[in-house]
Amino acid sequence: MATYTSKTDMVAATLRELIIAGELRPGSPLRQRDLAERFGVSQTPVREALQRLESEGLVRGDLHKGATVSEADKGATEENFQIRAALESLGAELAAPRIGEADLERLEELNAELAGIPDGDARYADLNRRFHHMIYEAASSPLLLAIMRLLWQSMPQGPRVLRTHLESTRQHAQIIDALRARDGARAAQVTREHILGAAHLDNHAP
Repeated sequence: MATYTSKTDMVAATLRELIIAGELRPGSPLRQRDLAERFGVSQTPVREALQRLESEGLVRGDLHKGATVSEADKGATEENFQIRAALESLGAELAAPRIGEADLERLEELNAELAGIPDGDARYADLNRRFHHMIYEAASSPLLLAIMRLLWQSMPQGPRVLRTHLESTRQHAQIIDALRARDGARAAQVTREHILGAAHLDNHAP
């Protein structure tokens, strides 16, 4: 169980996790009085927690409303994918010696579902997200998982690339093979190639 050194830490940590996990959506109001009642604290630690989250860019302060959850900082599309490639490659490397056979089988099932979906099908984004997040979870690094959740929040439609679903699933299969072989270096390499080996579209586009 997590321990906190202060009520401010507790409020900030809980709100941060809710924002990163997407349970508090961009634009959601965060009123000090409501939050104080919710957490059973005075408004002072709530105000301090919101100030901390504002400095992290997760909320936007409002003199009248308290704060509002910020839109994810999307940054430059290419820069986002470079960051994702570095972190996800690390995740695959960490997952290789730790992932269980049941998880590998589930990855294969998800990849088979993905392979059966035609290009342009809206279901692909959710299944693809689940595939990659299973690998982050297998890395057994809470910090990496939290960072990757935040990064994917900046890609609301999922990674959008000029590549067919069939080609993506072939590359997913290479990642699975490397994970099953417990080859962390190979898993990292093919993961990086999977992310950076295709032209990326602007995730802001409708």
